[in-house]
Amino acid sequence: MSIVGSLIFCTDCGNLLDSKPSAMKRFICGQCGAQYPANEFENLTVITKSSETAFPSSLRLKKSVVKTSLEREEQQEGATINEKCPQCGKNEMQYYSLQLRSADEGATIFYTCTDCGYKFSTNN
Repeated sequence: MSIVGSLIFCTDCGNLLDSKPSAMKRFICGQCGAQYPANEFENLTVITKSSETAFPSSLRLKKSVVKTSLEREEQQEGATINEKCPQCGKNEMQYYSLQLRSADEGATIFYTCTDCGYKFSTNN
């Protein structure tokens, strides 16, 4: 017999077994007649989990697109501006911006120090 979630299937023919055992305390397949003792299921604990790809959604797809875009953007240098590095104090940093939040909110600015490589971001 095979168990999927709280459903019990016959391993001989794949038929769904009745949820209540017979008077003989056995699950009997209505299709092929295979029998399974009910006591095998008395202390059965059912644990279900969904894989990340089980329920595709447009929101999840957008999340992966943003992640991919970030990886590509981080490889680019960006524009250079006069901004003081919080770590080494040099007055030159490179930056680029991405729209990570909803369209009616400001972009996120990513800074990288041209001297020590320190990185940080701010939300506009």
